Amino acid sequence: MADSLMYQEDNFVVLETNETEKFLTAPELQEKLEGILQQIKSEDLPAELQRFDSIQAQAKHLLDTSCELDLGPDRYLQWYAVRLEK
Repeated sequence: MADSLMYQEDNFVVLETNETEKFLTAPELQEKLEGILQQIKSEDLPAELQRFDSIQAQAKHLLDTSCELDLGPDRYLQWYAVRLEK
């Protein structure tokens, strides 16, 4: 039987253009995604995000189902769940 710790996503390593890697908690990453989504025109968002009514719901969906957001040419934002303790 798999250990439930394998499925906890409490901490993430975040990689983005011209930045060093950062470790964020799930709420911190949610807030970061919301800030980035606010800067993107709704028509430029991926179709899967356009169906949500709020930026909070869009960010939550990304956090739950993805590990990257396309920010355009030569720009990237990626996040991966990590376990910081053994």
